[in-house]
Amino acid sequence: MGATILVVDDHANTRGLIKDYLTEHGYRVLTAADGRQALALAAADRPDLILLDVMMPNVDGFEFTRRYRKDHSVPIILLTAKIAEQDKVHGLDLGADDYVTKPFGMQELLARVRAVLRRAEGALGAPADPDETLSAGDVVLNRSSRSVSVAGRAVDLTPSEFALLAILLEHPGRVFSRDVLLERLQGNAYDGVERTVDVHISNVRKKIEANTIKGRYIETVFGVGYRFRQEG
Repeated sequence: MGATILVVDDHANTRGLIKDYLTEHGYRVLTAADGRQALALAAADRPDLILLDVMMPNVDGFEFTRRYRKDHSVPIILLTAKIAEQDKVHGLDLGADDYVTKPFGMQELLARVRAVLRRAEGALGAPADPDETLSAGDVVLNRSSRSVSVAGRAVDLTPSEFALLAILLEHPGRVFSRDVLLERLQGNAYDGVERTVDVHISNVRKKIEANTIKGRYIETVFGVGYRFRQEG
């Protein structure tokens, strides 16, 4: 059996369709009808990925993400009928890794699931040596242990944040456009929404640049993209 996926949606038909499709593709699927039930289920049987509807009774998707992200880095994909960019950005800012806009095709959903799981498993851009450590300045990233530290202080990143930081650390000083970073993150599931990268970069900065000058590590190259500042 493959990865365990928790599907959270208040529509039983939607839950059933997603569960059947993902099960057919080798995943173990758990389901919950609302955010409150999902929090209890996720605590009892920690999933590898969460597919989470935004608009639900009791605890909605945004509130679930806010609460769950306090203690867990398990990847979250939001399933949202809200198409406004500010709603998507809000979900990403709370710590979601990706979002899929309703209505969606099952093949698209599967592509997103696979892309996010690859990030979580460290397969994205993995080097020949799985124990390779990337470092620049005070920032140290280890692919094998999926750990990050800044000046000896441990930093907890989501899979998407970890993947972005690894890409930048591979080539300090090199500028990566938003399109390139998003394509590296999503692969064939690339959807071209540049703000996804901006929000993830902002979250990484908040975590690794705590108590330091903004832009000390990750530098914005206006009109182009981002780079990890090269020392010296």
